[in-house]
Amino acid sequence: MTFTLAAVLGIVEGISEFLPISSTGHLILAQRLLRMQETEVLKSFDIAIQLGAILAVILIYGTSLRRSPKSWLPILVAFIPTAVIGFLLHSIVKTYLLGNSSVVIWSLFIGGLFILAFELLYKKKTASVYSLEVMPLKTAFAVGVCQSLALIPGVSRSAATILGGMFLGVDRRTIVDFSFLLAIPTMTAATAFDLVKSAHLFSPHDASALGIGFLAAFVTAYIVVRWLLQFIQTHTFMIFGLERIIVAIVFWVLIP
Repeated sequence: MTFTLAAVLGIVEGISEFLPISSTGHLILAQRLLRMQETEVLKSFDIAIQLGAILAVILIYGTSLRRSPKSWLPILVAFIPTAVIGFLLHSIVKTYLLGNSSVVIWSLFIGGLFILAFELLYKKKTASVYSLEVMPLKTAFAVGVCQSLALIPGVSRSAATILGGMFLGVDRRTIVDFSFLLAIPTMTAATAFDLVKSAHLFSPHDASALGIGFLAAFVTAYIVVRWLLQFIQTHTFMIFGLERIIVAIVFWVLIP
């Protein structure tokens, strides 16, 4: 992988990680468009550069987390379902789903339709949780179960957690914050687990490319998270549902 391609993939990751459009799905489709050969190193690269995006969240939310340590309890509870399911299905997902463009395209398309339908039916008055500190642990656990759906490439982790949380009665801004913070243990654990198994496959050049992708993902994600926190004050997620559908249709045409 050239350093230029590593930077491009890092930018794709940074843009898509926290938007409800699926970072893994967009990375897989971008690699197909760039005609990159699918390898175990590339699959691990896709997982590892997520830490760059996570670092951006830590930087943005670090102060508030130190001031409110009670926020961590629901985050850790929500992390449990994904940790267990991800551990059990890691080999299956990496072997059969990562790199599968057909799975990605269908997931993007169906997910886009679901976002549009949800936003049309969602009523603000159904929200009853407006703070992470008071989120019921059973609600947090249920959000974690929703997050585990993102093991399927093309199913957005942020969309699954945000829409799942809103359905369960969590305010939009609160569940967006929760989704961002839940990514910290989720993505850190996923990366660490994968690198333990695949770090030996990385050459010095691959490690340097990973560093460039990490940096590109960090810078891009920092900008996107700041923007999204402003965007949700006055907008729904319908535009992202439309984006998913359009991307799916475009790649249906482009990818044999």
